[in-house]
Amino acid sequence: MEPTLEKPRFRKLSISECAGAPILRTLWDQFDFSLLLTRSGISKRNGTPAWMLCFLYVIGLSSGCTAVSQMAELAAKDALLIEMFRPYKLAQYTLSRLFIKPFAWRTFGKKRVERLQQDANTKLHEGDIINLDDTHSNHPFAKFLPYLCWLKDSSTKAYSWCMNLVVLQAVLQNGLEYPLYFSMWRKVEEGEHGLSKLDLAKQMLLMLRENVSCRLWIAMDRWYLCKDFFVFLMEHNFDWVTKAKRNTALFRLVKEPGRRERYIPVSARQLIKEAYKSLVSKGNSGLSAIALADIYMKLPFPAIGRKGQPTVKHRYIPIAAVVAIRLKEDEEATAIAEEGADSLATYKDAYLIISNRHDVPKQALEVYGKRWRIEVFFRMAKQELGFESCHSTSEAHQHAHMELLFATETLLAYALWQVNKEKTSDDEGYTHGEMVRGLFHTRCQVRRRKHKNSERIYIDFDIEVRRFASLISAYWPPQLLMTWWPVYSSIDSHNYQLIS
Repeated sequence: MEPTLEKPRFRKLSISECAGAPILRTLWDQFDFSLLLTRSGISKRNGTPAWMLCFLYVIGLSSGCTAVSQMAELAAKDALLIEMFRPYKLAQYTLSRLFIKPFAWRTFGKKRVERLQQDANTKLHEGDIINLDDTHSNHPFAKFLPYLCWLKDSSTKAYSWCMNLVVLQAVLQNGLEYPLYFSMWRKVEEGEHGLSKLDLAKQMLLMLRENVSCRLWIAMDRWYLCKDFFVFLMEHNFDWVTKAKRNTALFRLVKEPGRRERYIPVSARQLIKEAYKSLVSKGNSGLSAIALADIYMKLPFPAIGRKGQPTVKHRYIPIAAVVAIRLKEDEEATAIAEEGADSLATYKDAYLIISNRHDVPKQALEVYGKRWRIEVFFRMAKQELGFESCHSTSEAHQHAHMELLFATETLLAYALWQVNKEKTSDDEGYTHGEMVRGLFHTRCQVRRRKHKNSERIYIDFDIEVRRFASLISAYWPPQLLMTWWPVYSSIDSHNYQLIS
């Protein structure tokens, strides 16, 4: 017998779209972001605390909100957020007034990185990788703002009004990845003076050196191939690796019996041609590479002249030269457009990877292979975290948006690393998008019940969330109310249920 369909009933349902917000709150407290914001001078005299508004912004970014109005609306109707932010009412104007003020957001970013170096899991160690690259953040709804530039996007071949951000990303040997710093590059008119992208990169690397002293790798694309920049990196205990350009000046050391050693100029394309036949003869379907010996590069070093005046002297230094084919980034459709085929030294899809670490060419190639992780970060941030969604005309809001996005990604990356660190193959584990959509931005039901004369809050998840049960068990807080420091109460920390 067919079941009878009853008419719908109208009830106020306690539904939330931010099931993972309590876990974000635990990670937020673990890295002391509330304290770091206050120490950076980002605070208010009265009303809703600034750190609480910033945490709502983090939840909004992970929930796909593209404006502070949507974040305020989410906080007002989401059952879980209502419980978390009680008794405050987070209105749109409260958020807007905070983020248009010129706070020291760069200081918060520096303190965030400093705090990460105090944790054993997030601390940078010798041999870890720093990816360096820049990207565009489109702002098509305004023109002639001082922080916008009319630039061409190499991937879409289209011009747009945008911000050009230079970014550093950390890739640790334990598998954890998180963003470090960003700087906004300003285009200057002819005859004016301003900071180049290389200058901004130097500033950020010096900021990193304030907290990290160990030897690190710098992986970058061919745009940052600059001899003066290479010298700067080596002077500050960084190792560099990049792709060679067509016009990269290289030399081969020739030793002949009875004659002096000579450095013969050789082009990058010529080196690729010489090794190509041996490279493809291996017949491997994956990455193939051959390291070349006795390759040098002439670099400028500061020196003192005969009369005591400062001068520059050039010295030949040995470099690692690795001819490679079928790199990971070659599998991406946007790689050719991003790299710029006209300036790269290529021969039949083979490239020349160069590095100052001539003693470990294989490791240099492995490091360059992880450079593509920053491209993945850019794509993920634009698709899942609203990287280009801040359309405010206030430059202060743009800086706040980017710093809080980097803080959001730090928390999400740490959670993803915790979920995937036990996997034994690439087929296991979860992607960033699966975790965000399956846990941090998924639906749940919120219920209040009395149990033995104490009030409890129950969160009912769908059975699909069971795959993140280990993360929930490890980081589920004992109480929901937002406080300066976590306040532990008698509420059971495992009061969640998985229902179908």
